[in-house]
Amino acid sequence: MLYCINLIHNGLLGAIIAFFIFSLPGAVGMFGLSVGISNIGNTLPRAVYALLSGLNAATVGIIACAAVELSSIAITDKLTRILVFLTGAAGLLYKALWYFPVLIFAAGFAAVTHDYLWLHRLVQAIKNIFIPARASSMGVENNTIERGSRSDPNSSITAQEHEMTSGCDPESRTIPQEYQLNFSWKSGTAIITTFFLTFIVVMVLRGVLHNPPILYKLFANLYLAGTIIFGGGPVVVPLLREYIVAEGWVSPRDFLVGLAIIQAFPGPNFNFAVFLGGLTAINNGQSVVLGAIIAFIGIFLPGMVLVHGTMGVWKVLRSKPWVKSGVRGINAGAVGLIYTAVYRIWQVGFIDEDFQSGKSLGDDPWWVVVTATAYVGGRYFGLSAPLALLLGGSLGLVRYGVIMS
Repeated sequence: MLYCINLIHNGLLGAIIAFFIFSLPGAVGMFGLSVGISNIGNTLPRAVYALLSGLNAATVGIIACAAVELSSIAITDKLTRILVFLTGAAGLLYKALWYFPVLIFAAGFAAVTHDYLWLHRLVQAIKNIFIPARASSMGVENNTIERGSRSDPNSSITAQEHEMTSGCDPESRTIPQEYQLNFSWKSGTAIITTFFLTFIVVMVLRGVLHNPPILYKLFANLYLAGTIIFGGGPVVVPLLREYIVAEGWVSPRDFLVGLAIIQAFPGPNFNFAVFLGGLTAINNGQSVVLGAIIAFIGIFLPGMVLVHGTMGVWKVLRSKPWVKSGVRGINAGAVGLIYTAVYRIWQVGFIDEDFQSGKSLGDDPWWVVVTATAYVGGRYFGLSAPLALLLGGSLGLVRYGVIMS
């Protein structure tokens, strides 16, 4: 969003400068953390595990609070409420590399289907087949409607479509000249098409090469993650766990250490990829600097390129009611997956020297209290995320002190 705002107000150069100012401090910090983590042994002091578990518990509370707040924006009617619930529930039940983007686009398609009454028409057609008497009794009504349609050519438009198209036309809005981008829809289409062609090439090579270099596989996985992520930082966590930890490049313990610490760092959560890229390179005998840079480019580049393409075609698409419906459903689906991220982190947030891969925070009531404290503090008392993390880490150390005393 920061990149988009600066692109509109300050142009391409201003957007790039703002992006680096926002992201580089955290990226450099995560790079340094990857170097530090690679130099520690297989086990940490128990006090450190307690600190990290407290940070993870607070992180769950923070993300849960963000999910609830985003839900209040994304949920505009019963349909979007159902979509948030269904995508969140579906995300809990299965996980695969392709699964999250399919859920999000399915939510968008469901919104379009609902708004244009496609299923309603299908159900009505089936009823007419199996209940001929009902169909024949409607013949008079249909004839009446048909006669009426001759005098009113717009009568075939559904009530929902009429409601969607009768509002204020976005094209009629006056946009100040200084905020108008010099992107035509042709340029936007060309950018999007070129990007997806390169995406296909990268993915095909990833699959057909017999033994591709580890850094190429790292780039391909993060390029895929950066392309399909909707919903921002929290959604990226389970994806990166699948794309990095499941590949065996980073240990579950190191992943959880980085996850706990990234919450206290400035900048976007996507900088977590820099940490994982650096560790992947170190663990495979490659340059840590090169691994971190490749990860940074792989996770951020798709979104930045697609922003330019989308801004080019948006002037044409924004007046299309079906686009509004699809975006409404996609937003609801993305919010639902944030609840999935909450569950995934909850299930592995409690770490100790005896279970470094993590286990459920619910196994110890103390972490439940820490999570609830972070959520309630942020939701109802305006507790900022850094303070919530500081409180969570402190409570983790308190637990360690009580147990060891």
